Amino acid sequence: MTLTEARENGMLRDTYLAALQHDHVEPDSEALVLGVVRKPMHGFSSVVDENRPALAPPTDLLDEVKEVADDVGHNEACRELRFEDRYLDHLETPAAQNAMHDLLDVLQERDVWLVCYENTEQKICHRTTLKDELQSQR
Repeated sequence: MTLTEARENGMLRDTYLAALQHDHVEPDSEALVLGVVRKPMHGFSSVVDENRPALAPPTDLLDEVKEVADDVGHNEACRELRFEDRYLDHLETPAAQNAMHDLLDVLQERDVWLVCYENTEQKICHRTTLKDELQSQR
């Protein structure tokens, strides 16, 4: 896909809540700013256009990561618990597949920003995996 085709079809980007709240990134007004969290925290809905919990990691996986992270840190917990593999399994569920197909349709017409809480420069986050999966299906 050429850059021109990508622009015509919409770019897929990602960011995190604090970056939006503090104006570190500024999505185009035409872009869809899409939350991909299981449980939106206070203030989340004020910076996203909508939230798709089906694209967030399952609650049990999030709970396991939080519990193990208390002892070994977030990134090590993700590695120990095979977070990426388990999240990819989740993306095969009907609800996640439907949400991904809807999102791919949106990407044909406009930019999409995936948003959750983690800064991916510091922490492992499902947005990276989701973005890769969506890009592979385009």
